Amino acid sequence: MAEIICVIGNKGGTGKTTLSHMLCHGLALLERRAACVMTDELREPLRAEGRRYVVADARSAKAREQMMDKLRNLPGWIGVLDGGANRTDTDIALYELSNLVLLPFRDSAEDLRTVIQDLERFPRAHALPSQWPHNRWQLEAADRLVATMPAHLRSRVLPPVMAVSSSKLLLQATVPEQLPTAVNNATRALARMILDMTEHKESFAYKPVAPSMPATPAASAAANPSAATPPGPYQSTMRH
Repeated sequence: MAEIICVIGNKGGTGKTTLSHMLCHGLALLERRAACVMTDELREPLRAEGRRYVVADARSAKAREQMMDKLRNLPGWIGVLDGGANRTDTDIALYELSNLVLLPFRDSAEDLRTVIQDLERFPRAHALPSQWPHNRWQLEAADRLVATMPAHLRSRVLPPVMAVSSSKLLLQATVPEQLPTAVNNATRALARMILDMTEHKESFAYKPVAPSMPATPAASAAANPSAATPPGPYQSTMRH
């Protein structure tokens, strides 16, 4: 059956939909078959035209059940379930359906409080810093924020996905035929990290393996795939 990844979390505005489409686009660039499945009843589904991956509408429980039945019969595919905010019961249902669970959060105290609650609620989930800042001072502040997390949760925080403003192009009704290099590189880097987690689960058991993160956006990691290391706990992208 397909590998199922869900991108969930109780708080809105953390980048769940953006990350879901970034991940699917990156998987497609790596020649993996991916489906981005919308489950948020409050959002309109995006059109498939111009995308390298399938988009599916599963905004009701019945549609979600039908979609999962389809995905179960598609070996080699990866289904990304795009969650919504303030839907604890739905998050629990998506969590139980998924092989890998991602909890995006941004660099704010409110996001941190919510993701801590979600990490406690979903013991198999990983927190994913989303739209992480590039500015040195903002990044240092974000590092200090993550450092305040309980020690038993910090090892479940993945390397950050740096802010790429042009990633919003993936959420347009019509996707440009040519996307900026920064978007393609950042999505490849995200997809490689997630594939590493899904395909090499034995190498990712919350071990303190420090990833080799660049000082520039995650896009630069994609430029040198041979230097990639298995994903590990959150580390600052600053070089000290």
